Amino acid sequence: MTRPTVARVDLRALQSNYRRIAEFLSREPRAAGAPAPRPIAVVKANAYGHGASQVARALEDAGADLLACADIEEGAQLRAAGVRAEILVFGALSVSSLDGLFDGRLTPTISTPGAARAVQTAAAKHRQQVAYHLKIDTGMNRLGFRFDNLRRTLPELLASPNLRLDAVYTHFATADDPASEWFERQRTRFITALAEIEALGATPRYRHAANSAAILRDSRVWFDRVRPGLLLYGIVPPPLASTIELTPVISLISRVVAVKGMRPGEVSSYGARFTAERPTTIAIVPAGYADGLDLRLAGRGAVLIRGRRAPTVGSVCMDMLIADVTGLDASPGDEVVIIGAQGEDRIDVREMASAIGSIPWEIVCRIGSRIERLYDAPVTQ
Repeated sequence: MTRPTVARVDLRALQSNYRRIAEFLSREPRAAGAPAPRPIAVVKANAYGHGASQVARALEDAGADLLACADIEEGAQLRAAGVRAEILVFGALSVSSLDGLFDGRLTPTISTPGAARAVQTAAAKHRQQVAYHLKIDTGMNRLGFRFDNLRRTLPELLASPNLRLDAVYTHFATADDPASEWFERQRTRFITALAEIEALGATPRYRHAANSAAILRDSRVWFDRVRPGLLLYGIVPPPLASTIELTPVISLISRVVAVKGMRPGEVSSYGARFTAERPTTIAIVPAGYADGLDLRLAGRGAVLIRGRRAPTVGSVCMDMLIADVTGLDASPGDEVVIIGAQGEDRIDVREMASAIGSIPWEIVCRIGSRIERLYDAPVTQ
């Protein structure tokens, strides 16, 4: 049985987005003989709530040769789903069990001296040489070797007999904020760090720095690879705009389960937060905060019913929300679009995030595990 509230995931749209991003990257003039940068498809956090196993296989069929996830456990799940492409692990490894790197043929990020020693020890135990990506902290002060201390911290790592430097990368803190000076500061620090690494005798195969926002913002940071996440799923990081023709991949859909009338002065739901000021018709929709909907949608958001907007009123409950359907002639069984298109209107993730003071990443990642994902068939090679 399927609950009334489901997420529809359009894998064909996902594959089209991947190809359009790759085409966009190929249009920028490059130095003679230099290939266009290729995407690293980011599928961490259950592919931003879309379903990592299905999304990863669809991206692989679309041509993705390198995927990225948050930790070893996510990488193991991708391998168990049959993913054959290279898988990069972004996260810290110093306190993880590292056997999964070898069982899953995963590519680690090394971002601290402690992680370097741990991976070297594990690689020696497994009698393998491990290719890794080196992360440089250029000012975000999260993970990474400090950009201004590399001559002291890197020689031990570069001398590790079982580790081979494959790539160098960094991560921008403010790529989606055009007014911030930190983006340019981090960019120049990364350039300096790359020169330092070369001076230490290292020759990485490629470099990468650009997340979705940085891809749109500045082609100087595309380097050899880019890391689209949100863009893959058809969402442009606010407040940026894009000329890439992208299609939203996920829709969140439910059904009206009850319709009732309220007299003026009557209240509805927890906290009596909604008072009918006139004869009002409300619809009950079986989706709530247990499904990932934010409490702040009450009084700020809307859903689509019969092609028109119905404001959310009262409280967002654990399993239900309430929509004002006065004048819509709504009936039990009517389709309710929480995210997506109906008729000529659309409620997209950016709009929902803006309404509640959040970000699109949080909206899609919070779509609950009890909501079944229904997948439209992808194109296979």
